[in-house]
Amino acid sequence: MSGHSKWHSIKHKKGALDAKRGKLFTKLIKEIAIAARTGGSGDINQNARLRKAVTDAKAANMPNDTIDRAIKRGTGELEGAAYEEITYEGYGPGGVAIILNATTDNRNRTVSELRHLFSKNGGNLGESGSVAWMFHKKGSIVVDRHAKGEDEMMEVAIEAGAEDMQTDEDSYQILTVPEDFHAVLEAVKKAGVEPASAEITMIPQNYIHLEGREADQMLKLYEALDDHEDVQNVSANFDIDTAAMEQQA
Repeated sequence: MSGHSKWHSIKHKKGALDAKRGKLFTKLIKEIAIAARTGGSGDINQNARLRKAVTDAKAANMPNDTIDRAIKRGTGELEGAAYEEITYEGYGPGGVAIILNATTDNRNRTVSELRHLFSKNGGNLGESGSVAWMFHKKGSIVVDRHAKGEDEMMEVAIEAGAEDMQTDEDSYQILTVPEDFHAVLEAVKKAGVEPASAEITMIPQNYIHLEGREADQMLKLYEALDDHEDVQNVSANFDIDTAAMEQQA
């Protein structure tokens, strides 16, 4: 399983998202607004991205009226900030490639803050296209390995259209093409399994193994980027032992 998926799974188990509920709500509201605007509809039954965003918001216990306002801002029924989606690329400790998706109403502020986070934590923000070629865009669904037997989970995933399922000591990671992500996610949930994380993300083609100081620095950089309120998703091609990740978490 990719490093960033392992990290998300570990952080999810430790309840770190609850401690950052304010920032989490901000990110979810932005995603709902963007999904409503770009998906062409404020109806979750006709807009798969919006349906996923609303499901995530409800799972985080966001009030329904907050969700409704975010949808209406996206469709233009209510006034609000004009968000745009931007992809940033860079390098972390040990030459790790990092690609992140941000949603912002002020790109100058966002790029300045991200550049500072990179430099503060042993990395550097790169030019557009500098690392994107190292990744493939995929749907990623991470499931606790104890939720269902491996053969049964594989059958559910493949029958729904998944490309592959990878395993480690704690989790399954189901991979899909972006177009099949929502169908596979629904099939997993219908099988009675609630994913630890589910997202359309950038999956690395290869990985860089880090240890010691570089591993610590990379996790701190990843955490800082992921914690930034404009950043919706971070992908990186690091591989760090699970025990080291758990200690850092």
